[in-house]
Amino acid sequence: MPSLIKKRGRKRWKGVVMVKGKRMEKLFPDNSMVTKRQAVLWEKETKEQIERQLTVMDCLTIFNWAEEYLDFSKEKHDIKTYKEKKGVFSQLLRFYDPTTKIEEMDPGKALKYLMEQKKIKSGYKSNKHRKNLATAWKWGRKYMIGFPKDMPNPFREVDKFSTEETKRYVPPEEDFWKVYNCAEGQDRIMLFTFFYLAARRKEVFNLTWNDIDFINNKIRLGTKKRKGGNKEYDWLPMTSILKETIDYWWGNRPMQDKKHVFVCLDKTSFCEQYYGKKFTSRQHFMKRLCTKAGVKPFGFHSIRHLSATILYHKGYSLSVIQAFLRHKSPTTTNRYLHSLGLEMTRSALEEGLKGLRQNVPLPFKNKKAIGV
Repeated sequence: MPSLIKKRGRKRWKGVVMVKGKRMEKLFPDNSMVTKRQAVLWEKETKEQIERQLTVMDCLTIFNWAEEYLDFSKEKHDIKTYKEKKGVFSQLLRFYDPTTKIEEMDPGKALKYLMEQKKIKSGYKSNKHRKNLATAWKWGRKYMIGFPKDMPNPFREVDKFSTEETKRYVPPEEDFWKVYNCAEGQDRIMLFTFFYLAARRKEVFNLTWNDIDFINNKIRLGTKKRKGGNKEYDWLPMTSILKETIDYWWGNRPMQDKKHVFVCLDKTSFCEQYYGKKFTSRQHFMKRLCTKAGVKPFGFHSIRHLSATILYHKGYSLSVIQAFLRHKSPTTTNRYLHSLGLEMTRSALEEGLKGLRQNVPLPFKNKKAIGV
């Protein structure tokens, strides 16, 4: 029942609700009977709301949490990210009973689970699980009805595990050109594009002709590897040689009506269903080329590191290289947008990557290799 209180010379009704130790209060503007009825109604509705939340919380399990978060992830993230998160929750639900209540998942339980992952896998994998589950907990706290709002994030409370750092393999420049020379047709132009853009695999696979601005010598790459998982685009300058190469491919591509710059052109029985469609993966492609070239295997992402390493060894600043790689934190983004223009990056690329193709034919000069 509301109580009448006097505060700063004014009499006002105050509503108070207490349910299982959870207390809420609300001051109303005056001491009229109309306001008293409003306070009574507020107490009733608030009590019912808290009781509903507590009822939901009593039956909210880690399975409910996993199910709702994965439904969200399936719509929000790309398939690779979704599968990673699904795998993490599969491990968690095997380790703990799926009916375990959310409020029982304290830092001690989180630590026990993560230590098991370190034991059977590695500290690196355990940290990946920690990151995914901490993110999912934060999401649940924000969006799920009945999710404990005041509990600390148990996975975030656990310290990261130590890991053995493995040095990324960056192939020698000559090895890249050996592999390049073993490629033919569209594949050669694709490798050329990877090298001159330091692009990620999906960025090149998803590249469309609308992403290429031949007039202003720019090319647009889109990525989801940013905070929040939203797809973001960046314009990069095309060096003169890359523009010349892609311009040639525009005029000589075998499938003139296709949207994407690179599409499957393999007519073998295995690839027939994908013919004319953009690439989603090219399993074993780089490994086969490396074997053919007689060099230590490396992948598409290693080409990205190679391009950056070449600029670094030529003495270009980290800010130029960050712009080239499109690494985005708030600081990096601010520094990139306000102190580094595309023309400065272009001149660095023109000079930095100039002369790297000694004794290497351009992709479009050898029409036999292109298959035109």
